[in-house]
Amino acid sequence: MVAEPLEKKKDVPEFRPGDTVRVFIKVVEGESERIQAFEGTVISRRGAGLSQTFTVRKISFGVGVERTFPLFSPHIDRIEVVKSGRVRRARLYYLRGLSGKAARLSEEDGKKAESAAPSSSATPAADAKPESQSNSTHTDKAAKSRPAGATRALGAASSS
Repeated sequence: MVAEPLEKKKDVPEFRPGDTVRVFIKVVEGESERIQAFEGTVISRRGAGLSQTFTVRKISFGVGVERTFPLFSPHIDRIEVVKSGRVRRARLYYLRGLSGKAARLSEEDGKKAESAAPSSSATPAADAKPESQSNSTHTDKAAKSRPAGATRALGAASSS
């Protein structure tokens, strides 16, 4: 049996504990090979260089499952960062004792700020329209859609 030498992959994305990642693993069954995805929260990263590992935790059918991967394993096809989480710890082992909403991590605002930047360039075009005109149009449509006495009838019915 010839072991494949470990080499640093260049396509490993940058991720930290708290991030949700999807790891695609090559699974060999007999003569066929398929790719299996494992998605969860990174709870730790350890080591340096070629021996670096990371642990991913997910809840599968109500049971917590943790899997530790060597970062530069030849069995890993690719790693995708699904979302970035904001945590203040390097090891998130406390998540093992939490369940449900308590185990959720807040999302990092870095990606939201990047997506907000292009929309700020679109705001000058939106400012070109006077706001009073758009508001009056909305009010006129609402007034035309219902009868004149409908508002009073609803108000009288709710007070009694």
